[in-house]
Amino acid sequence: MKRTLLAASLFALSSVLVSAPALAAKPAKEASGAVASVNGKAISSKLADAIAAGQAAQGRPDSAELRNQIRDELIQREIVSQTAAAAGIDKDPLVQAQIELARQNVLISAYLGDYARKHPVSDEAIKKEYENIKAQRGDKEFKARHILVKEEAAAKGIIEKLKKGERFEDLAKQSEDPGSKDKGGDLGWSEPGNYVPPFAAALAKLEKNKFTDTPVKTDFGWHVILLDDTRKLEMPPLDDVKGQIGQMLMQAQVAKHMQDLRAKAKVK
Repeated sequence: MKRTLLAASLFALSSVLVSAPALAAKPAKEASGAVASVNGKAISSKLADAIAAGQAAQGRPDSAELRNQIRDELIQREIVSQTAAAAGIDKDPLVQAQIELARQNVLISAYLGDYARKHPVSDEAIKKEYENIKAQRGDKEFKARHILVKEEAAAKGIIEKLKKGERFEDLAKQSEDPGSKDKGGDLGWSEPGNYVPPFAAALAKLEKNKFTDTPVKTDFGWHVILLDDTRKLEMPPLDDVKGQIGQMLMQAQVAKHMQDLRAKAKVK
């Protein structure tokens, strides 16, 4: 078994505990005792079980071949670990700190996985969030252009030039937005919610091929906005995004739980 397999297994195991608790259940086959011994020190079968569980989470079923690969890797790890300890590396303060961080990571992942299993996100909560997102997104998508400048006077000057017939694409070359200035100010298709509120509000009031007759102020500066076109925004079916929304709600739930734990802790 390649070393990368072990690293991937352990990473997957800790990740699955948080993001997909159902996959982090105990392995269906639990061995007892030791899988091998190195210089008289037994290697616990629980280590093999943990790696096998991580592989199962990635879609690789438990098998005799996998167990043999895991056994070989654990033997190699134990040999190197014993050699490192004999050289006194385990006494190095930095190494001890890294070991402690690794121990904490395992405990945190296990705790969060247990929390997620005991506090699942309900179908009702997912459906409610879906409707909230649907309402926030609206039913239109906008294709817009803008010219961003630092001063209101400069924005007003651009508007006057547009009213006299100068091309928006040409005037966009003086924009402070490096991502759109060389594309005629083109921002592509986007939902209103992807823009800051003042920009979105001004855009929603525009008619096709019209530009704002007064500058729009945001934290980025002053904008002159042109609406190229609109099209109907289709929300994907609930079943297609149910998993994604559930994961998002679980992350928010876990974050709130972490805040609650912090509030209860005596920190000096």
